[in-house]
Amino acid sequence: MTHLQSITCDPVKITPVFSEAKFAPGMYVRHRLFGYVGLIFDVDARYSQSEEWYEMMAKSAPKKDSPWYYVMVDGESHTTYVSEDHLIACENDHNIDHPMFKTLFTREGDDVHIRTTLN
Repeated sequence: MTHLQSITCDPVKITPVFSEAKFAPGMYVRHRLFGYVGLIFDVDARYSQSEEWYEMMAKSAPKKDSPWYYVMVDGESHTTYVSEDHLIACENDHNIDHPMFKTLFTREGDDVHIRTTLN
């Protein structure tokens, strides 16, 4: 039989990675160049993919030292990785259509909420 011990910890202030970012998970954005609407599901404080990916995919050479976002593309099954420079906030007047949505988010009326547990 396994015995679990109770551990108490002092409160710690946690600063999320996206604290300096313009956008956060659950926000709708539009891509400035390609026009698609998407929903942010994760944020990197800085570019974190490979140099090869950057050279192949980031033809406009966006800044690497600003936040980059993982975005579900509305009406598609793929996601994108986008520099903050290429995104603008937008209102979305309909439910996002993406296969990952129900895994990562819930919807209450017009509000999108990040799931605290994954099923």
